[in-house]
Amino acid sequence: MKKMNYYPALCELLSKEYNCSPDDFMKKENILTESRLIEGRRVYAKEKYFFHMVTTGGNAVVTADERLHPFLREFIRDREGHWLFEFPNLLPLEAELNRYGYQLNQSFHMFLPKYRVEPESTYPVKWIKEDGIAAFSEDERFENAFSFNPARPDRLAVYAYDGETIMGMAGCSEDAPGWLQVGGDVMEEYRSMGVGSYLVTLLVNRILDEGKIPFYGTSLSNYHSWNIALNAGFRPAWVEIGVKRK
Repeated sequence: MKKMNYYPALCELLSKEYNCSPDDFMKKENILTESRLIEGRRVYAKEKYFFHMVTTGGNAVVTADERLHPFLREFIRDREGHWLFEFPNLLPLEAELNRYGYQLNQSFHMFLPKYRVEPESTYPVKWIKEDGIAAFSEDERFENAFSFNPARPDRLAVYAYDGETIMGMAGCSEDAPGWLQVGGDVMEEYRSMGVGSYLVTLLVNRILDEGKIPFYGTSLSNYHSWNIALNAGFRPAWVEIGVKRK
């Protein structure tokens, strides 16, 4: 089974979001930069980050408003970057953010494809191209499969069906040029049947065949979602955390 290595491309992408060099993710020491809006980044907000922190498993790279820099220089000094994401270290950071009217948001655990997997399950499916996705904009069942956000447009989706019933849906949005985030939703009565893994795997393989990079994100404790990612050939690649206004 041939391995895939998208780590260099990931470092290039993250460098645009954290205003740093791709090589900064290879260093031992933690990196602090001033937050900026750079073309080619993933677009999740119109304004620049007040605080955002990422690790690929080694050091941490932090980008933030200059007002936070005196605190952050001490916060990251002489610490292993990946440990900065642990709760005891986040407590003083939360207190500092509160002074400016912000609080920490959830951490995002992100995946990149490592192996190409051929699905073992078989369900009848239908593909939906970009121009057909808008028909599902009022359907609350598919909040993970679609973004419905012009800043990160939905490009492709696939669903499995049982007669006239949709069993599950997987979709992808182009969050940065050539980077498609994959998500999915399975209806409750069809869960634990391999539907989610099947659909995500089909979609990932289609994205790979188009020469683009699929990626996947979930929360720390959503192990059902983790297993879907692993079954589709993804492996953990980076963790990041940001803030929201109180």
